[in-house]
Amino acid sequence: MSDIFENDFEDDIDKNERENLEAFEDIGEDSFQSDMNFMPDRPLYHLKLAYSRESIYATSENVDDVKAGDWVIVASRYGKDMAIVLGKTKKPYGIKQSDIVEIERLTNKDDFKRADELKAKEENAAVIFKEKVAMHNLDMKLVAVHFLVGEQKALFFFSSDNRVDFRELVKDLVAVFKMRIELRQIGIRDETRIIGGLGICGRPYCCHAVSDKIRPVSIRMAKDQNLSLNSMNISGQCGRLLCCLSYEYDWYNEVRKHLPQKGIKLYYDGTNFKITEVNPITSMIKMLGDDGRLLEVNAKRFSKDSNNHWTVQ
Repeated sequence: MSDIFENDFEDDIDKNERENLEAFEDIGEDSFQSDMNFMPDRPLYHLKLAYSRESIYATSENVDDVKAGDWVIVASRYGKDMAIVLGKTKKPYGIKQSDIVEIERLTNKDDFKRADELKAKEENAAVIFKEKVAMHNLDMKLVAVHFLVGEQKALFFFSSDNRVDFRELVKDLVAVFKMRIELRQIGIRDETRIIGGLGICGRPYCCHAVSDKIRPVSIRMAKDQNLSLNSMNISGQCGRLLCCLSYEYDWYNEVRKHLPQKGIKLYYDGTNFKITEVNPITSMIKMLGDDGRLLEVNAKRFSKDSNNHWTVQ
């Protein structure tokens, strides 16, 4: 991971602090992979699975009058289950053709009744799961339990620091519940996405309420956004760097293309100045002159001359 650190960044923090910050990164974890050139040939519906907080895209060839707020039955990657319709979209972002599913039908009263019945069983299932885990002496932390409405199947989401051989555990669970059992080992960021909570900004976690696409996050993103490199300020409840660092990073990159970079030297008001700080949000730029003056200038006053050098008016 050390290749993300530039020389000037290494001067800002010592080696021990840098190693500590690297532990918060997730540059290898990426559930945001997609075919960016893919464009569907028809409008799609954006759906969300309430229990895993994952969003999916679906067509509606055989179901008419689908609208936002409706509950539908779809064949997700976990199996047939209920999902809520968020709305229709013409330009979905971050998906592949294989991600698209089909809305089978709208839900009915029987589906909601069954969902309520299964919901009541999930708490007891969690207790049984923990008992079986203890019996097999497995290193597993249960995150969530969900019974599918559309088929006889139970999902158990768990986290662990190690790979777990849960084959015997599955056999025991099948014997108890008399249905298909699927165990899903998830990462700490996925765990936080499912459970939810409030971030340091006072709003619900981005991964839980905004987007389920968990993008890689690096310390470089925090540095480029002029944020404090204190791990307590830039990490979330999951112990990893804040998701919003990656969401906002694209905006910072685009804005910085039209602003002079930190460290650039230029001549102004009879003195040589060096740019010491660039704030993309406020569009204010600080310059330190050889004569000791520290000026704060609006970015609108900066432009490039015929030689592609920055000047200030």
